[in-house]
Amino acid sequence: MGFITQDSPQVDFAKWSRGTRSEKIRPMAHHWAEVGFGTPVVLHLFYVLKIAVYVLVAWAIAAATPGVGGFADVARWYDEPIVFQKVVLYTMLFEVIGLGCGFGPLNNRFFPPMGSILYWLRPKTIRQPPWPGRIPLTRGDERTPVDVLVYGALLVMLVIALASGGTGPQPSLDTTVGLLPHWQIWTILALLAVIGLRDKTIFLAARGEVYGAFAVTFLFTAPDVIVASKLLFVVIWMGAATSKLNKHFPFVVSTMMSNNPIIRTKRLKRSFFENFPDDLRPGRPARWIAHASTVIEMCVGLVLFASTGGWLTWVAAAVMLIFHFAILSAIPMGVPLEWNVFMMFGVVALFVGHADLGLGDLENPGWVIALVAVSAGTVVLGNLRPDLVSFLPGMRYYAGNWDTGLWCVTPAASAKLEAGIVAIAALPASQLERVYGGLEGAQIAMYKGYAFRAFNTHGRALFTLAHRAMAGRPETDYVLTDGERICSMAMGWNFGDGHLSNEQLIASLQRRCHFEPGEVRVVLLEAQPIHRQRQRYRLVDAATGEFERGEMRVADMATRQPWDDDLPVTVTWTREASAEV
Repeated sequence: MGFITQDSPQVDFAKWSRGTRSEKIRPMAHHWAEVGFGTPVVLHLFYVLKIAVYVLVAWAIAAATPGVGGFADVARWYDEPIVFQKVVLYTMLFEVIGLGCGFGPLNNRFFPPMGSILYWLRPKTIRQPPWPGRIPLTRGDERTPVDVLVYGALLVMLVIALASGGTGPQPSLDTTVGLLPHWQIWTILALLAVIGLRDKTIFLAARGEVYGAFAVTFLFTAPDVIVASKLLFVVIWMGAATSKLNKHFPFVVSTMMSNNPIIRTKRLKRSFFENFPDDLRPGRPARWIAHASTVIEMCVGLVLFASTGGWLTWVAAAVMLIFHFAILSAIPMGVPLEWNVFMMFGVVALFVGHADLGLGDLENPGWVIALVAVSAGTVVLGNLRPDLVSFLPGMRYYAGNWDTGLWCVTPAASAKLEAGIVAIAALPASQLERVYGGLEGAQIAMYKGYAFRAFNTHGRALFTLAHRAMAGRPETDYVLTDGERICSMAMGWNFGDGHLSNEQLIASLQRRCHFEPGEVRVVLLEAQPIHRQRQRYRLVDAATGEFERGEMRVADMATRQPWDDDLPVTVTWTREASAEV
């Protein structure tokens, strides 16, 4: 990797471009295993700077709170309950504006580097209500001035809360500053709920399952705020660990570690794979890291919650801080960076600063139990029925087991997309051509992206199913694009969520763009339920609807190479067979 130059694979472009997709992915996969994406160092430093700005602004907001203390008095106020409240709401604001997850070039966002606020303050952009047929006043898929107003009101209320002082002494928490006024929290939660029912995209972008849930605890009595927040941290850790009990997670680790900017040598990067260059399944170090991190998330959070101070609390806290810093330092694709910083702050502010508070200090345990039950129950449902629950509230973080999609789009359909919807950004292929100065560089970058997708187990399934989606038409007529990238362009945000790239979005785009049959074919691959070793898929034509569904074995995905796109498929339904019956 150069400081300002991309480290790209060296190929004979004319010869390489004549190969099949599998043949073209293979050298890209070899290059990824030794280099990662090849991102210039300056881009990683850009993200480090963004983290520093996030921390400094949070620090300034905390220090500016009346009665808390000065900017340099961190040891005096780091565990003030109102400081934790403000860090939660500030991080929600940071995310819902679009500065957090999914920001910038490491998420294929170049021009501009963010969406979110640029879309959600603009009428006639696409919105996705979660239950339009069940919840009154939520039908439709076009953003109205009312939607813009409600979203703007949420931003304003978050700023008001960040500028507010506390409500006064809380002896049970040993604070004279107090907590944020309840009316502010109620208003923020009400606005978030209304927004979520009108557009699930914004709710997911605000990380409602994390910061929204913490905001609910702010309505509790003083000690319950701290204890309930601790319990939510444990639910997050254990939920994430549970989702990693699968065959997918080691593939995430090997892919992430080979792209880690701190690991500089090719030899060390190659060690994360079984036998470079022929076998690029996860090697022993990747498997060990996957198992160790699962154990840490599953167990250490419980120890941290049960400990009441002293060496055990400090050791457990140190382990969790190292754990989150390891993720942070890898600068993972999708860049969920500030979330990890927040989790590190929570470890110190809650579990170290209030180590003495536990279940015995609850004043109204019923409300706390109810909130934790809802949060944990959503995780359970999300693992049993991932088709019903987004991977974010299902807390399947980093598990490699998400709903995913792959769009096969013709040039004619691409032109209709760019002309037919209200969007800030162009399609990924257009952006890559602009970044890399022409078709050759864009093609190589696009196939590096394909290699990244194929390093994950679901990528082998997606590229296998792409053949079936394009069957009967020349595959050279199509450009393959991640569903995430389509969401990014059409709705302003994405973070690896197939629940946004689905039939609802396909229908919204079809109404606006009027694709002809065959112009857009979409592969929709559901996540694996924790108790089944198969993943279901659907193939959809934007103009004519679903035309095939079936399933694929996880074991087949986990035993093949990134360039393999001929995995076994079990077809359970086709439109043609149904019509004959």
